[in-house]
Amino acid sequence: MPRHKSAEKRARQGETRALRNRAARTRIRGATKELRHATDPEEAKKSLAECTSFLDRALKKSVMHRRAVDRTKSRLAKLANKLTAPAKQQ
Repeated sequence: MPRHKSAEKRARQGETRALRNRAARTRIRGATKELRHATDPEEAKKSLAECTSFLDRALKKSVMHRRAVDRTKSRLAKLANKLTAPAKQQ
């Protein structure tokens, strides 16, 4: 139990931030899953833009670390490019 008013306030702030962070991570997870299961190139392109937007917002709100966001965006872009690129013929 916090003994000081400032400690009580920090506890309240922590709870609200935890809820906000959980919502942001859930949104990112859902959008990422949608991109991974995309079969249509247009759908993949749209999902990639949505994922990128969610990741950038998470970075802005300090939900995720800068390098983690960059790494995730890179991997998702690589996946989307694999779907949109024409199949190589041998």
